Amino acid sequence: MATLIPLAAVDPAMIEQLLDRVFGEDRYARTAYRIREGMDWLEALSFAALDDDDMLVGTIQVWPVALTDPEGRNYPLLMVGPVAVLQDQQGEGFGKAMMVASLDAIDQTSGTSPTLPQVLIGDAPYYGQWGFSAEPTGGWRAPGPNDPARLLVRCDNPAVLPDKGNLGPWGSFSGSSNSADLAK
Repeated sequence: MATLIPLAAVDPAMIEQLLDRVFGEDRYARTAYRIREGMDWLEALSFAALDDDDMLVGTIQVWPVALTDPEGRNYPLLMVGPVAVLQDQQGEGFGKAMMVASLDAIDQTSGTSPTLPQVLIGDAPYYGQWGFSAEPTGGWRAPGPNDPARLLVRCDNPAVLPDKGNLGPWGSFSGSSNSADLAK
């Protein structure tokens, strides 16, 4: 059974060590890192998983990013990931528990406002159970090499998103460029 705690309660060095173990020390070259470059993860939406011995076995982070359409209009999004679980703990439900917690936190923070669309890079068959799909993202571009079938979005109404655009760090939307404002 997973015990989830706020990721902010975990020593940042431990988070980095876990991510290095799961994704390798060359992980910074990945497309997802380029999309969220220069941003801070959102504390209210990010979690850590502990095993029965209270050892850190997984993390999930959520980041402010944006999709910029060909006319230069920016659409704010939340990037879910990395979802990291130590290899010897995979298949035990830690990843699912963290996904549920993060998506519930996203949905709850929206209150009466529409929930910001969420984007991630991952396997559609797995993330589809939470409503993520590659269908609306076919014309989206991301920095660096990527498989378009793995660029997924979860959105109440995908018709509000542009068919074409470039993903990148959060810019200046609705008068705020501060990523901390998103988690309020």
